[in-house]
Amino acid sequence: MNQNQAADRARQLWIDREALAEAMIPLIGRLYRTNNVVTSVYGRGLVNKSVVGLLKAHRFARHIADVELPLEETLPILQALGNLNLGAASLDLARLAVGFRASADGVTLDAYLREELGPIVGQHGLDERTSTDVVLYGFGRIGRLLARILIEHAGGGQGLRLRAIVVRKGSDNDIIKRASLLRRDSVHGPFEGTITVDEINNTILANGTLIQVIYSSDPASVDYTSYGIHNAVVVDNTGRWRDAEGLSQHLTCPGVSRVLLTAPGKGALKNIVHGINHTSITADDLIVTAASCTTNAITPVLKAVNDRFGIVEGHVETVHSFTNDQNLIDNFHSGDRRGRSAALNMVITETGAAKAVAKALPELAGKLTGNAIRVPTPDVSMAILNLTLQAGTDKEELNTYLRTMSLHSNLHKQIDFIDSPEVVSSDFLGSRRAGIVDGLATIATGNKVVLYVWYDNEFGYSCQVIRVLEEMAQVQAPTFPGTAALTAVAG
Repeated sequence: MNQNQAADRARQLWIDREALAEAMIPLIGRLYRTNNVVTSVYGRGLVNKSVVGLLKAHRFARHIADVELPLEETLPILQALGNLNLGAASLDLARLAVGFRASADGVTLDAYLREELGPIVGQHGLDERTSTDVVLYGFGRIGRLLARILIEHAGGGQGLRLRAIVVRKGSDNDIIKRASLLRRDSVHGPFEGTITVDEINNTILANGTLIQVIYSSDPASVDYTSYGIHNAVVVDNTGRWRDAEGLSQHLTCPGVSRVLLTAPGKGALKNIVHGINHTSITADDLIVTAASCTTNAITPVLKAVNDRFGIVEGHVETVHSFTNDQNLIDNFHSGDRRGRSAALNMVITETGAAKAVAKALPELAGKLTGNAIRVPTPDVSMAILNLTLQAGTDKEELNTYLRTMSLHSNLHKQIDFIDSPEVVSSDFLGSRRAGIVDGLATIATGNKVVLYVWYDNEFGYSCQVIRVLEEMAQVQAPTFPGTAALTAVAG
């Protein structure tokens, strides 16, 4: 084959793949809007994606399973799913494709899917979840990302419903500025959809989600029922109150039933890391905290390592992007070193993440120390785990184990794995996992290991917050394939 023929062939292959992706878009949309089915590829959502977005999702699968996911496999799955009249669910096409490949010879795709998805087959979009009102108290970095995710997950209205945000009024055109910050983000890019502002009624309409903007500086002063909001979960992302006494102010408001804090809590409040201790949430827990971004990033990896090899002791060093708590240029700050310019310096600071791990994973209590360095990047951080293990291992064994955990365990929503020699921090912007193990950087010599874990300290953490919120409201859609099926495939 000469060069011209090779070029023509490459172009035709791309056109053919575009055609397959184009055929997938209406099938994905119909499943979402008619059956309340959300589709993904290794956790990366496909709803409302473009042709190129679908191609990239399939291409990215090679970082997870070593090979690119063929559209020739996922398109027939989507076509077959459309004939099963499914009920509400979250389906991972990549995992279904892997499962079908591993199924017994002679089993048809339709038979495999009917067996795998049995509980939701023929349910005609049935969604037994009840709707839960959500109020965002504060609308900063995390608040706006939570809004984006809640709007994206709105679906047919079941599950979590973003009803309002509560802020202090900053100017006469406050709502215009709030909407603009939701619409445009220097780190995470533009909002995917349309936004309309009603200044008279103080509402923001985003992709069909009507959000009431409430102005208040007192968490105990809002009557949410006057806005038609009832039994809401208030997500406090201001960080102003971190103990039960301060956060209980929300519970005195008509229309509020529970509170979730997007920061580490103090005192006896439960610090929840989804995937680790989320099942400990009970109906009696009126106030729950979602711990910190770093705690969420490292705890799942530490649990995985501890379960297999045992952790004797360790040190966690966090290389963390700067935050709004630091000064842009040198100025007074009550905290040590944080008064120096965040954009010009690496700044050593404290972190409570190592100690906080023990609140979610008590078996590691007293075994970890920690410190942090703030660096001049706006988002995506790294945790370096320097561990002493009970059982010795090597790099290959440890990486193989962690890759398997990212694919086939009940921590697959929290742990990701990559071994590309070219990735840098900005490549993990928008990651929905709590942490991503960088396999090429792993060091393992006997019982001494060093692991490097990337994490989007804004978006990845926000995804964990949403998972905790879904657990509190008990509105999780069933997920397929289940962990047992994945483990069987891995085995």
